[in-house]
Amino acid sequence: MGKLIPLVELKEGEEGIIVGIHGGHGLRRNLEGLGVAPGRKVKMISKHFRAGPVVISVVGTQVAMGYGMARKILVQPLPKNSAAG
Repeated sequence: MGKLIPLVELKEGEEGIIVGIHGGHGLRRNLEGLGVAPGRKVKMISKHFRAGPVVISVVGTQVAMGYGMARKILVQPLPKNSAAG
């Protein structure tokens, strides 16, 4: 397995695979309800440095969340031209 990073470290346009969520059952349940779950491929759409909403694409839907929440999601970055998914 490659290097794991918080979701917020992905640059705009980069993709990764969610490998874990550091939070309680409520946080994990809320994120899974939005399609944000381990094993899913995500793409960073937009973010603001250390603040404001982080917008990602997951399972064909754009999801916005707070920066603090996004920091609790661990991803494995994918190579730029990955065909995984």
